[in-house]
Amino acid sequence: MTTEVKRLIRVRVDKGASFKRDGYGKKRQLSDSWRKPRGQHNKQREQKKAKGALPKPGFGSPVAVRGMHPSGFFEILVSSLKDLEGLDPKTQAVRLGATVGTRKRIIIQEQAVAAGLRVLNARVVRAKARKIPAKPVLKEEGKKKEETKPEGTRKAEKKAPAKKAAAKPKAEPAEKAEKKAPAKKAAAKSKAEPAEKAEKKAPAKKAAAKPKAKTTKSGVKKNE
Repeated sequence: MTTEVKRLIRVRVDKGASFKRDGYGKKRQLSDSWRKPRGQHNKQREQKKAKGALPKPGFGSPVAVRGMHPSGFFEILVSSLKDLEGLDPKTQAVRLGATVGTRKRIIIQEQAVAAGLRVLNARVVRAKARKIPAKPVLKEEGKKKEETKPEGTRKAEKKAPAKKAAAKPKAEPAEKAEKKAPAKKAAAKSKAEPAEKAEKKAPAKKAAAKPKAKTTKSGVKKNE
């Protein structure tokens, strides 16, 4: 893009005006898109002050840049590969139509880039990740293995854990009896100790006991 074209684009921007229809701010159903005022007493049609400007030749853009994209290229709408034929990549740019599908868009976009044309609305199309379904082979194999086993082995496998569980509570009382046995022996020792003490104290009492003197009927003591 030359410097002259850049200058003319700036002039077009500075000179341009936004024309809005009369009464667009008074009613909600009215948009700001331009409509020519046609009423007999319409103030905008009579060009009253502050009622909005009318489109006139003085607001036109320079002829050299009229209809040009701000990038400096003239847009060309493309919807098929045939539309790319005979385009000049120096002055023209491509805009893909909105009705073009994703598969066709990729082909046209690649062809335009290969020809050196600029695509104004290029898209980066990402491939969707495919979900691989899980194979239920393991479950089926497990079922087949269980089915191949004879019935006798199945019953034995099911009953074996029950027998082991029943054997544990029987073993526990034997362990408890072993633990309680020392406690009983200790209690027996504690009972035996008072008996030994009583035997040791008995001779002392006998030694302390003296022979009593015999008395007669008259109360006179007899000498031994």
